[in-house]
Amino acid sequence: MNIAVLITTRNRKQKTIDCLQSLHLQILPAGAELQIFLTDDASIDGTVAAVKKVHPSANIYNGDGNLFWAGGMRNSWSKAVQKDPDYYLLLNDDTLLNKNAIFLLLNNPSASDSICIGSTNDPFTNERSYGGRKLTAKRSWKDDAVVFSKTDYLLCDVANANIMLVPKLIVDSIGILSDAYTHGLADYDYSLSANKAGFNVYVAPGYLGTCVNDHGKNWKSNKSTLKERIAYLKSPKGLAYKEYMTFIKKHFPLSYPSAFVKVWVKTFFPFIWETFRK
Repeated sequence: MNIAVLITTRNRKQKTIDCLQSLHLQILPAGAELQIFLTDDASIDGTVAAVKKVHPSANIYNGDGNLFWAGGMRNSWSKAVQKDPDYYLLLNDDTLLNKNAIFLLLNNPSASDSICIGSTNDPFTNERSYGGRKLTAKRSWKDDAVVFSKTDYLLCDVANANIMLVPKLIVDSIGILSDAYTHGLADYDYSLSANKAGFNVYVAPGYLGTCVNDHGKNWKSNKSTLKERIAYLKSPKGLAYKEYMTFIKKHFPLSYPSAFVKVWVKTFFPFIWETFRK
């Protein structure tokens, strides 16, 4: 059983090394082998040299500094596909896996034909940071609920790819992450697309690793200038406006008008948005 581990990184040397070390400590089923495919997006902190020293067998690819998360993961994934592994494990470089993480992902009763993700908790607060969510209104974005169980594999609709295991069957069917996304949303799009194609997405029981939620707000407050707010709206690490609206149109077309209004209210009148949310 060959598992391709997909990672992208930029200037997070120690976090990347720690992540890879947690991978090295995994308790794996008999016959399972891991192969690392890592894209370094023009780091200047010595990440590549450090990875080569600790994990000389890792496949390392270089980006131009503009790949961001989705672009870097697509690059790693496209290289791994050429090796035709049995599974692909998407792993964030700031995620530390528990020793039984991959074992639990593979222990999913439908592992060969479904996606299985792992929930993470914040190592400082112990609160859930990433995982899966279930849509409570199938045609409406943001009407959802957290999916988590300490004991059971549960179905979800929308998934973070901090820890995501995808079998070869699904990749052969729907491909890899869409090139419509630069940074975020690509994992949400992939899990929703898999569901639409008839594949299930499961959340494994318990927490499979730790990761700090660093996403923050996708809009700037009234303390910033309008120019700054518009720039943030369009930024890949902000809302990524065009990509966000593409995502809404593709998966939640009935929510498109309201999403459009909310985006611009956040941008032009953030104080109104704050009041509305409260």
